[in-house]
Amino acid sequence: MSTSDHSARPASFAVSLPDVPDAELEVEELDPAQIVSGDPVVTGKVLWEAEDGSQIRGIWQITPGVVTDTEADELFVVVSGRATIEVEGGATLEVGPGSACVLREGDKTTWTVHETLRKAYHINC
Repeated sequence: MSTSDHSARPASFAVSLPDVPDAELEVEELDPAQIVSGDPVVTGKVLWEAEDGSQIRGIWQITPGVVTDTEADELFVVVSGRATIEVEGGATLEVGPGSACVLREGDKTTWTVHETLRKAYHINC
């Protein structure tokens, strides 16, 4: 790609994630089999998606509870809230405001959400 060809690249943008109202987030279905305890609710908003579906950027939020997941290739930054993320066969990550985290595709995780957690994420699909 030449340096003048920007059509395949996403536009630069900025958004203040703490200022996005909960009302702007859409409820995302959480498979009941993923819920270990509590009554967590997941909401989110896609801010950008590559035309070919290979990358997604957005906001994701989860209320307190314990859930399991199989991860995508993801980089995220926590905007608010706190959680403990246990990676099966790996590290236990304590995350809170300002934490940057990388999860590998296929990681099996258990999220213990202590305070409603909001993150900005980039996923490679």
